Amino acid sequence: MDDDDVSARKGSFRKFLEHLSGAGKAIGVLTSGGDAQGMNAAVRAVVRMGIYVGAKVYFIYEGYQGMVDGGSNIVEANWESVSSILQVGGTIIGSARCKAFRTREGRLKAAGNLVQRGITNLCVIGGDGSLTGANIFRKEWSGLLKELAENGDIDREEVQKHAYLNVVGMVGSIDNDFCGTDMTIGTDSALHRIIEVVDAIMTTAQSHQRTFVLEVMGRHCGYLALVSALACGADWVFLPESPPEEGWQENMCVKLSENRARKKRLNIIIVAEGAIDTQNKPITSEQIKELVVTQLGYDTRVTILGHVQRGGTPSAFDRILASRMGVEAVVALLQATPETPACVVSLSGNQAVRLPLVECVQMTQDVQKAMDERRFKDAVRLRGRSFESNLNTYKRLAIKMPDDQIPKSNCNVAVINVGAPAAGMNAAVRSAVRVGISEGHKMFAIYDGFEGFAKGQIKEIGWADVGGWTGQGGSILGTKRTLPGKSLEAIAEQMRTHSINALLIIGGFETCDRIKQSASGTKRRVFIIETMGGYCGYLANMGGLAAGADAAYIFEEPFDIRDLQANVEHLTEKMKTTIQRGLVLRNESCSEHYTTDFIYHLYSEEGKGVFDCRKNVLGHMQQGGAPSPFDRNFGTKISARAMQWISTKLKEAQGKGKRFMTDDCVCVLGISKRNLLFQPVAQLKKETDFEHRIPKEQWWLKLRPLMKILAKYKASYEVSDPGQLEHVHHRGHEEPAAI
Repeated sequence: MDDDDVSARKGSFRKFLEHLSGAGKAIGVLTSGGDAQGMNAAVRAVVRMGIYVGAKVYFIYEGYQGMVDGGSNIVEANWESVSSILQVGGTIIGSARCKAFRTREGRLKAAGNLVQRGITNLCVIGGDGSLTGANIFRKEWSGLLKELAENGDIDREEVQKHAYLNVVGMVGSIDNDFCGTDMTIGTDSALHRIIEVVDAIMTTAQSHQRTFVLEVMGRHCGYLALVSALACGADWVFLPESPPEEGWQENMCVKLSENRARKKRLNIIIVAEGAIDTQNKPITSEQIKELVVTQLGYDTRVTILGHVQRGGTPSAFDRILASRMGVEAVVALLQATPETPACVVSLSGNQAVRLPLVECVQMTQDVQKAMDERRFKDAVRLRGRSFESNLNTYKRLAIKMPDDQIPKSNCNVAVINVGAPAAGMNAAVRSAVRVGISEGHKMFAIYDGFEGFAKGQIKEIGWADVGGWTGQGGSILGTKRTLPGKSLEAIAEQMRTHSINALLIIGGFETCDRIKQSASGTKRRVFIIETMGGYCGYLANMGGLAAGADAAYIFEEPFDIRDLQANVEHLTEKMKTTIQRGLVLRNESCSEHYTTDFIYHLYSEEGKGVFDCRKNVLGHMQQGGAPSPFDRNFGTKISARAMQWISTKLKEAQGKGKRFMTDDCVCVLGISKRNLLFQPVAQLKKETDFEHRIPKEQWWLKLRPLMKILAKYKASYEVSDPGQLEHVHHRGHEEPAAI
């Protein structure tokens, strides 16, 4: 590649919209309500982005209580105040319930404490109650300042100078109970805790042929229960938004006994703590256990997870989500005007968006109202497209209709895994097989990729054959990297022999999931980590964002010896302060000459006397292990959507005799911005760099400056249009949910 190509790629990457200034502004950040993993990542992002744009940032300790009490509870933060907190669960600035803030007198004290420090920008991380309180405070602000002036606590000039309060919220809640965002901070980590327990329970339950009733958090929202049921293939799930129909006791017992008859050695029942029946009466774990023991005589145990779900290290997803939201929150505060309503930074697909706080809170309260009034279909609809999609997918995969009730399509559909094994593949295969059977198709499994296809390693696969596949790592069908190439004629012959009407291919160029990497130590030490990904720098970039890396070298952003030297000098200066660890990630194919060894030796030599170095090539461990809850859920849903698309295409083709292939018959399904999209392969060919096996445009490159800013590098960050607030709206049933 010549210098012109390199500079062109650098230039296109560094075009940004605008620069923001926070000079003379002060931002207060607080966490309120129940704690959630990832809150610290959000606090870190707010502090560092605020300092980066020239604002003062203050910690408000112990939530609203600290704001009311003032004094040492409101302290200016510096860059190092938030070092090494990304991987810490909970919140380092504390959270407390505060009765005083619910009174005007309490809010008057809080306003006085903020004005004293010049704080007129508030970033609140909490649930709907915390955000509602912040909005009331914002509306009362000018009145509170006038009252403080009348009481002689502040002078008239300060009333003018601090005339309005800007408020931006981020939702930190493990329940994912806030309308307007696909995911709240902490939800993914809580799912990790639940799935770890479920996977552990499954081994003991299978040993003894037991039934386990697992109670998870969710007093008013069943998201955790629903997604964990989807991610582990639970036999039954109880949710507050969608109570079981009358006579559920008998239906559940029939389902459990049918599964045992299919030689399934264990049963898993998941219950949200707020589960109710259609009359709004509680359904408890003990009640369910008694029913199973009495009716079926099964050895049944109850496990209540409780606060374990709030604990532990935040997942990579939560660290990235919270970091993105924290940066976006600061940008929103700096762009706010006196007319800008309080907003919430939300996630829609893979996009960060801003929504009016009042609308989100109102819709969240509407869900509870619908449940109280027993309008459960409305409650599910109001929860949003993600929740509704999860519920429909779970119902479809968990309960098999009798064969005589499924209309036959007379179509044969095959499923194949290709490329490198990736966590979540087995969940996708299970989903495809079960949705295909429920659509009336005969399903076939192809073993060992295209090589096995050419050799005729094809077998019909049934509903029960894929039981228990969701949590398995790797690829049970087997996968090889060999492309069809010379075997196309043999594959075509096998398709004729088995009368295959449609083929679902699960795989791709190089498919692997996010990497979680956190390095810490007592000595000053820098870790050089090599990640996989071929020429795609996604793992290195997003791993760097999740772990708070100081640098991440990727193919998509060329670098030279001057960049490396600048990085080393930057890190050396940082390590002379109280910071004790550094992390550098390198994508395996980012540079032919600047190898991992080269970078390791460079950092080791230049850092002598300040820090020592360690290197690690992660290799195939990144493809191993059990799939994360995200991968299980995403693999399940994306595969179900693919099978529905295949069924639609097959129905369109019926009665038309021989049908020649068109471009829209061969599609790739994946997330594009906010939605799941079917994109014809013919169209994607124009958008793909085949030499390096990556897209020509990578959406995640927009997040690259974010990692640099949070590591104290000068970088420009592309920001949203000033005051751009979207409105909360319900999407139609046909519009697919991305998460």
